[in-house]
Amino acid sequence: MKTNKAFIKGINWLLAAIISMLGFAGCDIIGAQDYGIPYSDYTVKGKVVNKATGKPVEGIRVGYYPDPAFWATTAYGVPPIPYNPKANVLTDAKGEFKLTDSFFPKNNQTLSVYVDDIDGEKNGLFQQKHIEVDFSKAEHSGKSKSWYNGEYTVNLNVELTEIKNQ
Repeated sequence: MKTNKAFIKGINWLLAAIISMLGFAGCDIIGAQDYGIPYSDYTVKGKVVNKATGKPVEGIRVGYYPDPAFWATTAYGVPPIPYNPKANVLTDAKGEFKLTDSFFPKNNQTLSVYVDDIDGEKNGLFQQKHIEVDFSKAEHSGKSKSWYNGEYTVNLNVELTEIKNQ
């Protein structure tokens, strides 16, 4: 009886060791898979000027609209919490801006950009503008790595119409 117990105990230890080695062998980094969606950085850079005078306008907000598919999935058009709006920037004293954000690429990628005056009468009042920016012929830079497809850049010069006091 003692030999049977020792034999069974030995077999149990041997099986446990083999199963442990097989289990840990499946946890190596080689062949690890990435799960996700390919994405790219999309950059719009340029200058905002007064249409009438051609002078640069400071303090104008330039930003990306959220994807319309996002709003279709929200309840009653109310964004979920926490909600992270898409990127936006302000123009500097020279009227220049550089707007960058990550998006999932689509065929014939166009992105909606809004340009609006948020500083009140400080630099004059200007009408807001909505622009569809076409990235199909954008300048591509950066190397693709895993799910990252690099950066696409478009130059955009915007002319805003000043609102005259009545």
